[in-house]
Amino acid sequence: MADGAMTATFLAVIGGASLLAVTARRLRPSDRLPSLEGWALADRSLGPVWTWFLLGGTIFTAYTFTAVPGLAYGNGAPAFFAVPYTVIVCPIAFVLLSRLWEVARRHGYVTAGDFVRGRYGSPSLALVVALTGILATMPYLALQLLGIRAVLTAGGVYPRGAVGDLVMVALFAGLAVATYRHGLRAPTVISALKAVAVFVSLTAVTWLVLERFGGPRPVFDGAAERLGSPALLLSPAQQPAYATLALGSALALLMYPHVLTAGFAADGPRTLRKVSVALPAWTGLLALFGFLGIAALAAGVRAPKGGAEAAVPMLVDRLMPGPLAGLVFGAITVGALVPAAVMSIAAATSFVRNVYVEYVHPTATPKRQVRIAKAVSLTAKVGAVAFVFGLRDQDAVNLQLLGGVWILQIFPAVAIGLFTGRLHPRALLTGWGAGMAAGTYLVVREGFSSIVPLGSGAPAIYVGLAALLLNLTVTVAGTAVLERLGVPRGADLTDLPSRLRIGRRPETGANRP
Repeated sequence: MADGAMTATFLAVIGGASLLAVTARRLRPSDRLPSLEGWALADRSLGPVWTWFLLGGTIFTAYTFTAVPGLAYGNGAPAFFAVPYTVIVCPIAFVLLSRLWEVARRHGYVTAGDFVRGRYGSPSLALVVALTGILATMPYLALQLLGIRAVLTAGGVYPRGAVGDLVMVALFAGLAVATYRHGLRAPTVISALKAVAVFVSLTAVTWLVLERFGGPRPVFDGAAERLGSPALLLSPAQQPAYATLALGSALALLMYPHVLTAGFAADGPRTLRKVSVALPAWTGLLALFGFLGIAALAAGVRAPKGGAEAAVPMLVDRLMPGPLAGLVFGAITVGALVPAAVMSIAAATSFVRNVYVEYVHPTATPKRQVRIAKAVSLTAKVGAVAFVFGLRDQDAVNLQLLGGVWILQIFPAVAIGLFTGRLHPRALLTGWGAGMAAGTYLVVREGFSSIVPLGSGAPAIYVGLAALLLNLTVTVAGTAVLERLGVPRGADLTDLPSRLRIGRRPETGANRP
């Protein structure tokens, strides 16, 4: 049971987030008419500092901060794939996000589906890109709620039964109202509180752990005794899985709609390049969370069976005084609210632009598009809450694992499409279908494991990367066949080169410091 000081500090952090959400409209208020750019992208007006807060707060979710240390607690070294994975993301973001921003700003694109529609002239390909993004995002959104519940339950802040469910609904209700009214500006201002709270609280926890154990070496020695020394080091057999999981996860991350939405909200490509260089600060944070998972093991924390993500919250509850523990739990809770809000906005925007406007109401006014997007965003949050209360936690984890494999299959259409238009849209559709089918089959066949062996005696690799390789093979072969047959492709409206060309492109749009 949580003490009064812990609860008071926790409520203070949550209250601060609520107050910031109320002031979101003051973040560069727009005098323009209602539009998706204004509601979903904050009028593309965020400078380097706000973009760093928002993009980091969106990429590094609360579930990441509990799942990675939980994996380290249960499996040791393999959990740290998340560190190189988030490092790999930075140079890829440096190139892809800035280039995609230029094209999106020039043509008024709001989603990845918009870009694909303009690049290939294919409504069908844009539709599958949008639906894949929505499908992959929804379980990710539900996992933010699971992260909150795991943290608060471990800290004794989450009441049992209907009262606890009401607490969860109340937390999300405030977020839903702020997002409905202010769009992306709400999670943007909350992301500043998230960064401060998480960095401060994690520094305090790490310092206490090192002081208690007398340095990092006793932590690893104590964990090795309980887990087994080899588990704290990668064996040669684990290295291919570790490397492919890191690479595949990095490629997949930048295809998620919520990450692209946060990137599109920047005020220019120069801002995105600055932020990409500064993002490793968040990676260092993630590495420390993984270290705390090892520390929980060394401290003898006994997480419930199947609930290793509770290991660090239990360690915090054991080591820290009430006020500081409340700060940590509040920080992780706020850490879930930011990506949850951006995910719901991104899913709603993809639906409006690439489904509703394209197939239901092509003449919808900007005002109506915003109204529909607000309603869909609210529905997504309600659906996530219903999912968490109605299904097992493992169901959300399994679907999110599949979502990572699925979202990777739009990489050829979006990322490769930024550099060459030679791939035929029909071949991209066929490759997407092959990758989706193969990836889903392999994950389900292996009992929802993301790592599969390539064959008897062959090393195990990440399913998503294997499916992507199949996708690319089918796409390239299909393009060659369709070109040979003279099958026409849609018109390219993006002004990008049809062939890969290395060289700096002139920046467009405002680049406010």
